[in-house]
Amino acid sequence: MKYCVHCGAQIHDEAVICVKCGCSVEQPASSVANQVSEDDTMNTVIKVFLIFGCIAQGWMLLPLAWCLPITISIFNRMRDNKPIGTGLKVCTLLFVSFIAGICLLCKNENA
Repeated sequence: MKYCVHCGAQIHDEAVICVKCGCSVEQPASSVANQVSEDDTMNTVIKVFLIFGCIAQGWMLLPLAWCLPITISIFNRMRDNKPIGTGLKVCTLLFVSFIAGICLLCKNENA
């Protein structure tokens, strides 16, 4: 048995529509594929702005000392599909790239 994501009613495993609320219990395949595509696009945008932020601050050696570790940490977490903490997102916003930080804070993570 599984539960409806809309009303919480218990339904059969094979059910496509909830008998209590009438909502579809399965996500259409196109919306799942579309969400993956949007995640890939958002990750690419974030990575580009992180690199731009590191290059822009590269002439100052001290800020680069925290830009590179933050950028590398985010790249590794994206590669491994690990969640990125809010503190790291805020540090990205403040110290590396304003746009990348905003995108990270707005990114929908399902981890």
